Amino acid sequence: MRIVIGEDSVLLRAGLTKLLADGGFDVVDAVPDAGQLLRAVAEHRPDLALIDVRMPPTHTDEGIRAALVIRHQYPEIAVLVLSQYVEERYATDLLSVQTSGVGYLLKDRVAHVSEFLDALRRVAAGGTVLDPEVVAQLLVRRRDDPVDRLTPREAEVLRLMAEGRSNAGIVEALKVSHSAVEKYVGSILAKLDLPQTETDHRRVLAVLRFLRA
Repeated sequence: MRIVIGEDSVLLRAGLTKLLADGGFDVVDAVPDAGQLLRAVAEHRPDLALIDVRMPPTHTDEGIRAALVIRHQYPEIAVLVLSQYVEERYATDLLSVQTSGVGYLLKDRVAHVSEFLDALRRVAAGGTVLDPEVVAQLLVRRRDDPVDRLTPREAEVLRLMAEGRSNAGIVEALKVSHSAVEKYVGSILAKLDLPQTETDHRRVLAVLRFLRA
């Protein structure tokens, strides 16, 4: 898998490069600002862009704006954004463009190497990955919306869905049967008023329902 890194911290940029290389990824470029990031993506057309939210010159939202440009111009390129803090608006902005091949993680997750590399693979494969802290904060803050209809267990399943877990992953996390997870997911989709379709997109729509509420 070919990756471009956009990270202004020299130490973190070098650390991510080594971490990904050791994990079997091909880091084709690693750059310190949004302008160079967009040029690197245009030149290399990587499978995934790994991007810091805050980049020079203002260190506010240059990284997230570059990520949105990449999603618009190169929808086939997956994007995983790293943030120091939980910033709900950025997660919502990313998911509003396209719901596949996108991730939002806190930088602390990089320390959990196997989980971080697994998140990269899931996003590159077209999945959606949200940091558990982001999901937890959104579930706590959202009120007066269909998510409030969910039982505590259903809310827990929705949180795991938002983290990008498959049904098998939810079974493993909650130590319940596959049939139980299927019932929880079906109940969640019904309570969130998501119509039956022939695709799996309802899982992503379920996550978006409380992100956008």
